[in-house]
Amino acid sequence: MSDELAGRNPLTAWGTIPDYAALTAEHVEPGMKEALAAAEAALAGLEAECKDLRIDEVVGRLEALEDRLGFSWGLANHLNSVRTNDALRAAISAVQPDVVQFFSKLGQSEALFNAYSRAVTDGSAAVTPTLARAVELGLRAMKHSGVGLTGEAKDRFNTNQQALAELSLAYGNALVDATKAWSLVLTTDQEVAGLPESLGALLAQSAAMAGLIHADGNAPTAERGPWRLTLDAPCVIPFLEHAERRDLREGIYRAYVGRAGPEGDPSHDNTSRILEILRLRKDQAALLGFADYAAYSLDAKMAPSVQGVERLLSALHTKSKPAAENELAELTSFASENGHSGSLELWDVAYWARRLREAKYSYSDEDLKPFFPLPRVLDGLFSLVSRLFGVTITKRDGVAGWHPDVSFFEVSEGTTGPVIASFFLDPYSRPADKRAGAWMNELRGRSRRLAPAGELARTPIAYLVCNQAPPVGDKPSLMTWNEVSTLYHELGHGLQHMLTEVDLLPVSGINGVEWDAVELPSQFMENFLRHQSFLASFARHYDSGDAIPKTLVERVLAAATYRAGSGFLRQLYFGRLDLALHTGEPPPDAESLWALQRRIAAENTVIMPLQEDRFLCTFGHLFAGGYAAGYYSYKWAEVLSADAFAAFEEAGLDDDLAMRAVGRRFRETVLALGGSVPPMEVFKRFRGREPDTEALLRHNGLAA
Repeated sequence: MSDELAGRNPLTAWGTIPDYAALTAEHVEPGMKEALAAAEAALAGLEAECKDLRIDEVVGRLEALEDRLGFSWGLANHLNSVRTNDALRAAISAVQPDVVQFFSKLGQSEALFNAYSRAVTDGSAAVTPTLARAVELGLRAMKHSGVGLTGEAKDRFNTNQQALAELSLAYGNALVDATKAWSLVLTTDQEVAGLPESLGALLAQSAAMAGLIHADGNAPTAERGPWRLTLDAPCVIPFLEHAERRDLREGIYRAYVGRAGPEGDPSHDNTSRILEILRLRKDQAALLGFADYAAYSLDAKMAPSVQGVERLLSALHTKSKPAAENELAELTSFASENGHSGSLELWDVAYWARRLREAKYSYSDEDLKPFFPLPRVLDGLFSLVSRLFGVTITKRDGVAGWHPDVSFFEVSEGTTGPVIASFFLDPYSRPADKRAGAWMNELRGRSRRLAPAGELARTPIAYLVCNQAPPVGDKPSLMTWNEVSTLYHELGHGLQHMLTEVDLLPVSGINGVEWDAVELPSQFMENFLRHQSFLASFARHYDSGDAIPKTLVERVLAAATYRAGSGFLRQLYFGRLDLALHTGEPPPDAESLWALQRRIAAENTVIMPLQEDRFLCTFGHLFAGGYAAGYYSYKWAEVLSADAFAAFEEAGLDDDLAMRAVGRRFRETVLALGGSVPPMEVFKRFRGREPDTEALLRHNGLAA
């Protein structure tokens, strides 16, 4: 590291908003070494003294230790997600083994385990319910970290942990590389026939960024091209929905489902990584005494067992499979009547589904997008949050993020109250250095112990990251319906993080919330887009300022359940595939892996995937994220979120006083309590009873 960087490493500036512009890959190794050294010293001191400390003191000191190290490591990994490069990847890979080793050591600390266990035995952990919950979750986490292992078993467990971390990082990097490695340049009007203007502009912008020019030497334009097609979702999805050239749809579809698979660049192939991850997970579970990884995963979740999850998925399958089959029959008939010949292939489905929706409901995404410019969508979203939860969200200039597109917002109590939280928003796709998808993560959480001098509690800060189409020319980012829903979803996660009233960091906000309940507030927020008067309140044309026509809103809402059976079945396919991979013995080889995928697909799709479909090689939720043996959580939490929204429906969505009252109750339970109370108890405090599937099926047109 250069002398000028020494002593002012942004990676170790704990307690501050990071200086993202100054942070480079060069900071990672020295910064993490410094952070790890401090954590090692803090852990040694705590282990030496914890026998003589009260349990709240032990938990508090551990809170500070983990927060300081988490700040540095979280920052490095955040940048790898939103601003990656080869040097940053190499630096993270170099220090990751030491980080994993430390967290293994922390999770296997006998001194801390004994202190937590004594607190349960002597009742001192029950001084407050929040402390008792933190101790309960801490004990479970240590057991899952192998604290009870010794000798060869402990060594093997720790070696496995290192390998899993390396494989997960490599899987995610390979997926990013495989996605950006493919592109196709289109040069004729025939090749872009059917594409909406917005997509043409996006593809021309992509061509310009790649240094391409028109044959006449001028820069690419939406009207004349050239147009550069990539495997980035904002390109692929609308291209499949609108491109008239069937052969081009087939080409991009095959490329998309084959990403990171064995047929492409060997360095991008995730197949062997998947097999090794599954093998190691099974071994980890066995070392801890579980029958398989699914049993291990469910031990820390809201769902009672794998069988309990299967009961829910089977009940939803019973409703969705017949509906999806009927939807396919309708789509096939419509396509045939409108000029399609032969069987309906996978690259035809999105195209004809879009045409059928337009025919049934007389609108397209292109009709909607002008009414959903990002600034107005944010205005509507922030107004809803204010109405429901009594807070004000305000954009603040002067706080720099990691890219010029990133904005910073503050959340204040009421209209004139203090700032209680803040968040960064990174809305646009950048396929060259930003991973796909959308997510919420935390920069810091609420904590009384870690509060700056003079403050009662440290305020939370969140990251909200999306991948919608960026502005093109002088037009703002015009959002699709799905992109609007995604933004609502991620802010829902953010609200649980930011509006928590719990002061103990291990159970504050999203911390400590069982994984299959964590989607409740995010999916809950999406439901408000189904409400006509709310939608009309903010949807205005980006240019003229005209309100969205009432007839268009009515058609949009009528289409809300369009092909709901197919959408349900797709999620059940993913969830059941996940459980099949993690229940029993893992597939021993690639042939068995693809056979398992096809077996689950046969039961949970209405058109079989292509023989060369390599979806598992891109299933980052399972292999580069936290959803292993937990993807079912989306449907599990969707039951909770739909039932929670039904409370607002019952109160009256147009009754402002009722909305504020129910919103306050939702804030005081689901958002405020975080992980300090088990999720079923949180739900019952809000709803007055256990959850029911009726609202979810009704919202999707699948109820009896």
